[in-house]
Amino acid sequence: MRRATLPAGVRRGPAVTVNVDGTPRQAHLGETVAAALMADGGPAVRVTRGGEPRGIYCGMGVCFECLVVVDGVPNTRACMTWIRDGMDIRHMDGLAAAGLTKENDHDA
Repeated sequence: MRRATLPAGVRRGPAVTVNVDGTPRQAHLGETVAAALMADGGPAVRVTRGGEPRGIYCGMGVCFECLVVVDGVPNTRACMTWIRDGMDIRHMDGLAAAGLTKENDHDA
């Protein structure tokens, strides 16, 4: 875990457990899924259908680069979703996370 050092007098929220790609990880109430994933070790949160990694870009919900699957819901913006105890977070891999493939994606 790589979390920033907090200034004096500032405390993190209570620690909770979330599952990231099936592995239990520690996160804190009051942080976003994006912050928890960055602290967990990597900027990439998804792979495009063309195989390009994407990560946290704007951090304020404008760019849609930080899409993940949260509790089975694909295309969830990690930077706009608050951590909850017991969350299931999955990195998105192309269209598969949304139940699509290139064969049935009419916009491919």
